[in-house]
Amino acid sequence: MRLRFLLPVAALLSAAVLAPAATAQADPVSAADACYTWNRTLSQGASGEDVRQLQIRVAGYPGYGAVLGIDGQFGPATKAAVTRFQQAYGLGADGIAGSATFAKIYALQDDDCTPINFSYDELNNCNTTWAGGNVSAATARANALVSMWKLQAMRHAMGDRPIDVNGGFRSVACNNAVGGASGSRHLYGDAVDLGAGPQGFCALAQQARNHGFNEILGPGYTGHNDHVHVAHKSSRFWSAPSCGI
Repeated sequence: MRLRFLLPVAALLSAAVLAPAATAQADPVSAADACYTWNRTLSQGASGEDVRQLQIRVAGYPGYGAVLGIDGQFGPATKAAVTRFQQAYGLGADGIAGSATFAKIYALQDDDCTPINFSYDELNNCNTTWAGGNVSAATARANALVSMWKLQAMRHAMGDRPIDVNGGFRSVACNNAVGGASGSRHLYGDAVDLGAGPQGFCALAQQARNHGFNEILGPGYTGHNDHVHVAHKSSRFWSAPSCGI
């Protein structure tokens, strides 16, 4: 009799202990991250800083030839980008950012908000302050962060093989020292030069078309036979003739 009494009590205690853990996994409010924590489910029609932070993380999933605006407004383009992100990682692809989507983002980012496979140091061989370019240091650094998330998406799409970064932000002085163009996107912090790595230049240039880069320059374009340049700008300019672009 005592054994039959103890077993139900043990089961109840076990359920009481496990129930909060199950709730924490399902509820984005319960999640916590050293970089940024989302406290609500986000869907089309939402707006705010949490939407903008989400847009940064899914900026690499706008679709072929598109660029996702980082404006804090959850519109159709953001829903489509979230859906592609979810598809890329085998999540339920409904375009709604909830606990599963945020959990994947948390797993992909470091404590400084950079994606796990890229760093601020890689994108700045010029100075440690991000100052001296054509925008403020804060803007240049923020632009570089968006570029890193685009590269993270590109890396995943290419089988999670490493992408070699040869350079990024330049101050005016650094740009002049290497003979860069006066209007170079490197001065804005949103340009990245890529080495061939395991993929090769053409594969990189071709894949970049899917990940939010309005400027892609590569083999066959003057001065770009030894690297692929990807950047953001207001209008599209892609040129890598040797790669069919």
